[in-house]
Amino acid sequence: QVHLVESGGGLARPGEFLTLSCVASEKIEIMGWFRQAPGKQRELIASITRFLTGVVAPSVEDRFAINRDNTENSILLQMNNLRPEDSAVYYCAADEQTLSVGTPAYWGQGTLVTVSS
Repeated sequence: QVHLVESGGGLARPGEFLTLSCVASEKIEIMGWFRQAPGKQRELIASITRFLTGVVAPSVEDRFAINRDNTENSILLQMNNLRPEDSAVYYCAADEQTLSVGTPAYWGQGTLVTVSS
């Protein structure tokens, strides 16, 4: 069982930035971030393999970036120029095969991001 611990959520004003962190209890192939806003479907925002191949959703790729530190089994989601529509609960997820098909095997508890003036 892989445990994922997230940190870094909170309140930001439009145009500001936040960095989310997720640490896994052991090595795992793919880690990434989903988000879910009230009344909306969960969406995959970014993922990165242990070979450091990262993918960011087109809807945020001009503002968000994902990085990984394999020595610490951790990933960061750098979110720049935040918008109110980025407000959501952000979930770290991990799997040995994929995050984009089916349901990832492992989930963090979620961290709330609120973007408001």
